[in-house]
Amino acid sequence: MFISFPESRSIEQQKKKKKMVYHERQRLQFCLLHSLNNLFQEKDAFTRANLDVIAEKLVHDDPTKGTWTPLSVIFKPHHNAFTGNYDVNVLIAAVEGKGKRVIWHDRRNGVSSIGLDGPDDKLMGVVLNVPVRKYGGIWSSRHWVTLRRIESVWYNLDSDFSGPYTFKDVGEVSEFLDSVIHEGAEVLLVMNDEQ
Repeated sequence: MFISFPESRSIEQQKKKKKMVYHERQRLQFCLLHSLNNLFQEKDAFTRANLDVIAEKLVHDDPTKGTWTPLSVIFKPHHNAFTGNYDVNVLIAAVEGKGKRVIWHDRRNGVSSIGLDGPDDKLMGVVLNVPVRKYGGIWSSRHWVTLRRIESVWYNLDSDFSGPYTFKDVGEVSEFLDSVIHEGAEVLLVMNDEQ
């Protein structure tokens, strides 16, 4: 993927800026873990153990929890014990535990209602859950991706990428969001305020 920077910046400034952006790479199906660490721009903002505890607490607190079977050891309601693959409930609980708020974006409102160019203190970032087809369409699943604005520049911090992708402007971010929504992505807005 091509990374573009505004032409007014020198090569040294571009390299320094890119180094400042934390980007965690994909491992197994821990894309939610990587997305959260990329969102919070911190290596261990969350660990696998943190997310496992959150997932287990969600099961424990669920008044309608199902019956235990031998497969329950691996295929848990909110994650897969071996590969990770956490669900949206884990994301929401994790983010709220850090004092942030998650809003599920209503795709009927369009991308313009998100406020991508609003004040930095409102919208922390955007977390996407995108459909993925691999191995010639044989395997289909979903993948967590974080978009984050850092010092007025938007980045795609997809853990499948070798490094952060720099969007050239808010228009390019909007076009990207329009395309992934059209392809079936779910869009979650992570807000800095708790209300």
